[in-house]
Amino acid sequence: MRSPSAIVEGPFRSDYSPSRFLDAIVAVGLRTRCSMFFDVLTLKATPDINGPSGANLLVNDQNKYKSMFVRAHSSLWMLLGFSLVVYMGHLYICGLIVGIQIFMARELFNLRKQANEDRQLPGFRLLNWYFFFTAMLFAYGRFVSQQLVKTVASDKLLYQVVNGLIKYQMFICYFLYIAGFMWFILTLKKRRYKYQFGQYAWTHMILLLVFAQSSFTVANIFEGIFWFLLPASLIVVNDVAAYFFGFFFGRTPLIKLSPKKTWEGFIGASFATILSAFMLANILGSFQWLTCPRKDLSTGWLRCDPGPLFKPKSYPLPGWFSWKEFSVMPVQWHALALGLFASIIAPFGGFFASGLKRAFKIKDFGDTIPGHGGFTDRMDCQMMMAVFAYIYHQSFVVSQGFPVEMILDQILNHLTDEEQHELQFKLGRILHERLLEQQ
Repeated sequence: MRSPSAIVEGPFRSDYSPSRFLDAIVAVGLRTRCSMFFDVLTLKATPDINGPSGANLLVNDQNKYKSMFVRAHSSLWMLLGFSLVVYMGHLYICGLIVGIQIFMARELFNLRKQANEDRQLPGFRLLNWYFFFTAMLFAYGRFVSQQLVKTVASDKLLYQVVNGLIKYQMFICYFLYIAGFMWFILTLKKRRYKYQFGQYAWTHMILLLVFAQSSFTVANIFEGIFWFLLPASLIVVNDVAAYFFGFFFGRTPLIKLSPKKTWEGFIGASFATILSAFMLANILGSFQWLTCPRKDLSTGWLRCDPGPLFKPKSYPLPGWFSWKEFSVMPVQWHALALGLFASIIAPFGGFFASGLKRAFKIKDFGDTIPGHGGFTDRMDCQMMMAVFAYIYHQSFVVSQGFPVEMILDQILNHLTDEEQHELQFKLGRILHERLLEQQ
């Protein structure tokens, strides 16, 4: 049997002494420190990949033309498909939005999915989707309730059923959520609490940041496809312009969360987006199919009075111009506000998504769209834009009074026949008294 000293190699030979042992340790330590110091010097000499000459910038990417071709090819197919859906009408666009929301939820649910944990918790993944479709029932029940009632108004029995469901819709959705909450509590398992509560919180974050925001898109669609198409187009214009400005001119990194985004791309895209907003509003506002609001859930062709917002208005010019006046649709001024938001604030939705991807150490949320990643990668800015477009439209575009149609809907949906006759009698008497006073 060999002695312990015989199997030690290097400085620890069989003839070592305590002093030689200490000398060896000091020598190893010095070599380690020198190596670390050399590594630090080497690191400092290495160019910063996020700096102006960093390899991460798109302008320095060796494969940028190949990736641009793949990205452009898939973008062309998406544009053709999207144009077809817009031509088919409001309901088909809503169906597209619902499909995109389901794909986004799937990508984000999978982001925190742990296969081993899920195998030991059968049915737990189903609970996530249960909460998702409960939120869908609540949100869309609020957004399309008036259109649904008008669609079934001709059938008295169906009208009463739908009207009752809408009346108690909030109550139904609340108890559906409570049922899911109880389901979650009953499925808690020992040594799985942290994972289960993490999934519960993650599901609610998805519902808040993804579903709740993107659901405003449906409300915009029924106000007129214009109020959906213009904001969505501005995000696409901003994204494409930022890509090409950064592709050819990008030198200065914009934010560390997205190393390939540059100040040149951000500023160039801002000007391009604001200018496009003014021009696109004039083009899209010329089509009644896009400007008319949808009052029901039918798919027929729309014709309506576009209103003063979409009728050109003349503005005089100073005397030194060759033209005496110029014509602009009032909606084009509103479009400038949308363009400003799309170019400056909406990109922070993309930065948030970039930070989320870095936290999970992934490049894209999915691989559904070649050259783009997943649906979440394409919709990160669209969600913020949809909420802003809805709030802006309700605050600055829609009349603050109550339209006659809304009042009639409330009367027909919430008053009995006797109450309606009583209202008619009292209203007629009030109008008759006013007429006598005027005479």
